[in-house]
Amino acid sequence: MALITSHTLNGTDGTHAGGIAVRLVTSNAPHTPLIETHINKGGRLSQEVDPTKINPDISYDLIFETGPYWAARTSPIKTSQINDEIVIRFRMPNPEGHYHMPIILNPNSYSIWISGE
Repeated sequence: MALITSHTLNGTDGTHAGGIAVRLVTSNAPHTPLIETHINKGGRLSQEVDPTKINPDISYDLIFETGPYWAARTSPIKTSQINDEIVIRFRMPNPEGHYHMPIILNPNSYSIWISGE
């Protein structure tokens, strides 16, 4: 099994950003979904993907639905929030690999890094 993990941190107040909907889809049409879940309360994602569903020659999009997360926050910042999704496009050359993509998110920016084995 491949393992997709993430840790989401709220960059405005330093807390874990939990409850964010997450999808993993193929980046080419028809955008086949492989994962549909939510970040847990501790800001963590850990999902296995069947290696038979992974094609090392194509790209995948890990989509974080951040708009509802920011809309639910009680802050004057939310009125200026314009970024509704964070999309990380990557390949999985090893169908049995571990791909970790942590994010520090803010209403209109984010920082990511990717590690894969």
